[in-house]
Amino acid sequence: MSQAPPIVSGDRALRKEWAKDVAQLRKDAEAGSAHAQFVLAMRCSLGRAVPQDEAEAVEWYRKAAEQGYAEAQFILGTCYRLGQGVPKDDAEAARWYRKAAEQGYAAAQFLLGSCYGLGEGVPKDTAEAVTWFRKAAEQGYAAAQRNLGLCYANGEGVQKDPAEAAKWYRKAADQWSAAAATYIGFSHAKGEGVPKDTAEAVTWLRKLAGQRLAEAQFNLGLCCFTGQGVPKDDAEAVGWYRKAAEQGLASAQFSLGVCYHKGEGVPKDPVQAAMWYRNAAEQGHAQAQYMLGHCYALGQGVPKDDAEAVRWYRKAAEQGYAEAQALLGALDPHHYFLRWPWPRDAKP
Repeated sequence: MSQAPPIVSGDRALRKEWAKDVAQLRKDAEAGSAHAQFVLAMRCSLGRAVPQDEAEAVEWYRKAAEQGYAEAQFILGTCYRLGQGVPKDDAEAARWYRKAAEQGYAAAQFLLGSCYGLGEGVPKDTAEAVTWFRKAAEQGYAAAQRNLGLCYANGEGVQKDPAEAAKWYRKAADQWSAAAATYIGFSHAKGEGVPKDTAEAVTWLRKLAGQRLAEAQFNLGLCCFTGQGVPKDDAEAVGWYRKAAEQGLASAQFSLGVCYHKGEGVPKDPVQAAMWYRNAAEQGHAQAQYMLGHCYALGQGVPKDDAEAVRWYRKAAEQGYAEAQALLGALDPHHYFLRWPWPRDAKP
């Protein structure tokens, strides 16, 4: 567990108050007050007015948990799940999550559902996972709403139901769950579980793109480039591609390279095209590897280098990229030249 930030001079009054209170807090905890035990456990865990000690924190959480204090039960379960202050023990984690979950503690219900979904500490049971996700979701717990939507989308533990999936994803998305909002956006784009509405899909993508979610930025760029749900605008598409590309998303790096290669939304720039192709190619993007091979073969944006061209064609071909496989088949095995005239103005 990460340590809390140190108390600075402006917090001296609070530090004195905590130091004065901790003696009484410990006295109350030792007298059996579950709330005092829980607060003292938190102090021990964070090192607030007492020495930081995860093992002691666990013992105070346990004392409170054994009195039925739901939040202590939940945190004790998490200590066992993460191995903080105690040896890691998934079965013990699930046991304490269950105690808190049965008292209606939403976070515990969600994590108990996750235990069943993953088979951690309990036998894997997707139907039981759905039961606990639903209990937490009905209390407004966004992560559980997202997971319940996923269960309906994939038919895991329940019958597949795109409309029900969309309902739960929307509830989570309304609480700014990025994964859920992404699903809602794609659902509207495809008409799965909700009416097909590309403009609504773009609305959700914009919300996510504004949160710097690279996949959403890239897909919003695609919408701008193709004119789906928004007026076609190559320059805006490039702007969104760039934001995603700068976060390292290979598909966005490749698309940005294509824009520079063709001069779409930006002035044509072979050097920039080759640079972005390389960024994507080095992440294993097969089409970018193929296009970087072209750049070397034609001397576009990089010095002409047949051997380097073949190296990148081969990387793409090894991933099953058909164009690269066909091109390598046309190469002389002893000399790096094509058996037919190659169009020097090749484009992606």
